[in-house]
Amino acid sequence: MVTMIYGRSGSGKSRSMKGLDPNNTLLINVQNKPLPFRGGIAKTYVPKGDTGLEEQIENVIGKTLRKYPGTNVIVIDDAGYLMTKCFMAKHKQKSGSASFDLYNEIGDDFWRLINYCNNLPSNVNVYILMHEEMNDYGDVKLKTIGRLLDQKVNLEGMFTICLRCMTDGKSHWFQTQNTGTDVSKSPEEMFPAEKIENDLGYVDQMIREYYGYDTKNDKESA
Repeated sequence: MVTMIYGRSGSGKSRSMKGLDPNNTLLINVQNKPLPFRGGIAKTYVPKGDTGLEEQIENVIGKTLRKYPGTNVIVIDDAGYLMTKCFMAKHKQKSGSASFDLYNEIGDDFWRLINYCNNLPSNVNVYILMHEEMNDYGDVKLKTIGRLLDQKVNLEGMFTICLRCMTDGKSHWFQTQNTGTDVSKSPEEMFPAEKIENDLGYVDQMIREYYGYDTKNDKESA
């Protein structure tokens, strides 16, 4: 199961990892930024360079699952920078029709990564963390680069669960259902309320219970 976690900077996306079991989790730290809590996650991978990052991530996920079969949670934080890094590395080299090829390349690579994650074993939950952006009408969507993912793919449509990170400056929470101006969504009765605690450990437990994953065996295999 691949879940989208999105929100503006400072809304608690990285913070939500605090509740995950670090022994069962692989963190793909795209920006190599310090986590906003103590302890961290032991199995952490930082992609190298600015291009070909999606392929690196696919390879490290495959190797980790083979070496540590108890790994059942993968977090990619912040996945949007996979697109940004490629764009910043190549956009000055492109002009005319070649610039369209760059956007297509970025869109194709990201599309492939999401599909790769969707084909992982069913007991492996993947969390894609991304920034949001708001248009002039107040509608919120996932922040991407170029129109291919927005207009041709409709990125949020690739996910059954999209949780929006929210904060009022004092507390943090996940929005589980659409407010009419964002892309939040989750299956019926998966979560007890439209606002739940900002805790991916809790979210992971609810997903496994809803779809009937054997969480006991998952933990024992770690």
